[in-house]
Amino acid sequence: MIGALGYIVLEGYDPLDAIYMAVITFSTVGYKEVNSLSSSGKIFTIIFIVINLGIFAYTVSVLSSFLFEGELRKIFKNMKSSRDLSKMKNHVIVCGFGKNGSKACEELKKDKQDFVVIESDASVINAFSSDKGYHFINGNATLDEVLLDAGIKNANTIITALQEDADNVFITLTARELNPGIKIIAKATEPTSEKKLYRAGASHIVMPDRLGGIHMANLITKPYVIEFLELINGVDDSKLLLEEISHESMKKEFQNKSLRELDIRNKTGATIIAFKDDRLGFVFNPHSEKMVEQNDVLIVLGKPENIEKFKDAFVA
Repeated sequence: MIGALGYIVLEGYDPLDAIYMAVITFSTVGYKEVNSLSSSGKIFTIIFIVINLGIFAYTVSVLSSFLFEGELRKIFKNMKSSRDLSKMKNHVIVCGFGKNGSKACEELKKDKQDFVVIESDASVINAFSSDKGYHFINGNATLDEVLLDAGIKNANTIITALQEDADNVFITLTARELNPGIKIIAKATEPTSEKKLYRAGASHIVMPDRLGGIHMANLITKPYVIEFLELINGVDDSKLLLEEISHESMKKEFQNKSLRELDIRNKTGATIIAFKDDRLGFVFNPHSEKMVEQNDVLIVLGKPENIEKFKDAFVA
């Protein structure tokens, strides 16, 4: 259009001749000019050719980067990721992929829980191995549109683990507004932020510094208790697992039975260490005559192979 307009203004060509001249010039076909060019027309043509060669060279370089530098693969990967995110239901949103956020993702991955990570630093995302299959969104988690892209409406939990407490408070407020029923687990650094996060709508608050201090003190006062907890947390090679199994997730034939009738320890090697009763709350070391009824939850302890046997035998 610019070329045709230039030939109309400078050379007085009619529109068809001007378009024809522009096409044969920028396509470098090089047919004979419609009419002899004036000096200004020749200067315009030189500039026109140089600009179009530059555009052509840039286009080739962009296409080359798509084909040979993985850009095309990245685009398809982002399209696939967006498609997968749109299908997610009851997933977890992790805001911030720092020390706490990345560790949370590791545990969610181990438990095969669907999750998506929101991280504002693109270099952090690019440095992470894509082989693990994490879903990333590069953006500011305090913005409504970013949380909506992460599927906040369909998520059941959000973990906000950003460095600044103020950002975690803001995300908590926004998440509670966008999805009133969502569970919000928020990180806090300052003790004064705890009340603010609860007022903002947080379901649970984790203070890593405080937990770390308590853990170090307990290593002195209760070393064997900590050793046992580290087994449960998977620090040692001979780790133990804790699993919660609801009454509704059990096979029909095992519902509304007593612990004695289920005989879980003898059948699987796993142990029922606690019981979440719908009326009484937590019951530790429950009696063998305790019935597993509607809305109850079993807290099961055992080695990974014992937990797997328990799930195969009792869980639908």
